[in-house]
Amino acid sequence: MVEYDYSMEWLKNSLSNRPNNMWRYAEMLPVTHKSNIITLGEGMTPLFSLGKLAPQFGFSDLLMKDESYNPTGSFKARGLSVAVSKAKEFGIQHCIIPTAGNAGGALAAYSAKADMKCTVVMPRHTPAIFKQECELYGAELILIDGLINECGEKIMELNQDGRYFDMSTLKEPFRIEGKKTMGYEIAEQLHWELPDVIIYPAGGGTGLIGIWKAFKEMLSMGWINGPLPRMIAVQSQNCAPIVEALKDPVHWKNNFTPLATIANGLAVPYPFGMDMILRVLKESGGTAIAVAEDEIIAGVREIARTEGLLLSPEGAATWKALLHLFHANKIASSEKVLLLNTGSGYKYLDNFNFF
Repeated sequence: MVEYDYSMEWLKNSLSNRPNNMWRYAEMLPVTHKSNIITLGEGMTPLFSLGKLAPQFGFSDLLMKDESYNPTGSFKARGLSVAVSKAKEFGIQHCIIPTAGNAGGALAAYSAKADMKCTVVMPRHTPAIFKQECELYGAELILIDGLINECGEKIMELNQDGRYFDMSTLKEPFRIEGKKTMGYEIAEQLHWELPDVIIYPAGGGTGLIGIWKAFKEMLSMGWINGPLPRMIAVQSQNCAPIVEALKDPVHWKNNFTPLATIANGLAVPYPFGMDMILRVLKESGGTAIAVAEDEIIAGVREIARTEGLLLSPEGAATWKALLHLFHANKIASSEKVLLLNTGSGYKYLDNFNFF
């Protein structure tokens, strides 16, 4: 991971005069020259109080950070903005990425802005809008029968001669730097008082790891004080490797058969950063939980009809996970809880069949 000078205590006090996007934290991002920054205005997404849902279950302070406000409709814009900016700085001309959907669209958009070539390898069953946006941004789109791990295998086959720069999750060090800005924003938006619990939908886990990295950096700089939040990773029952790895860190790959899920971003059977994910959960005193497909769909409906927010299935899964944890007495109604919605529900309408 990228390390920085953590003695910059003055930076926190200067934020009010900075651009209202994630590049306000530029000193804690790895791009050396501002001329290389490729931005579409990502970051500083809103925090909503779920003031209608919370009282129904007795929660006193329930928040949601809504990443659907990012360019291309998801949190993937953060990581790909930084990764493409750094690739430009290195003089890279052609990037390739395996994706369950949103990362491919984000890389295609930022590559177009940077005048770079882009190849996206995506499961064939991905909703059509994700394929269309890649093609509209000018990316080469390759469709694969299977999940994102098969897409990764295809990339290895295509890239034997090293013609592409591989933007796969955690196989390059800069996407996580963009994702960590969610942690900086959470702290700043809550006036440097962190929530007790953060519930995060984890596929590849970069966002979970990044948020935790941000908190550790802010501790080092004296921006925040402990304790840090418990980090909860949410998965689909159709594909829950983190849950299995918590049970059996050695043999977890043998303990489940990954399936596709309506929450495309959670269909990551073998996360490259599993060791780092488990470390975050252990250090924070958190855990991982899986929710059923029908619960995810019900969660989308409940939040849309109650709060007026059309969440991605991944985001809706965090709400259902919270209810499970509450009923199991693992989260108290008096705690401040923050849910992460990682993308726009509008991009998943082809997946929803309950209308």
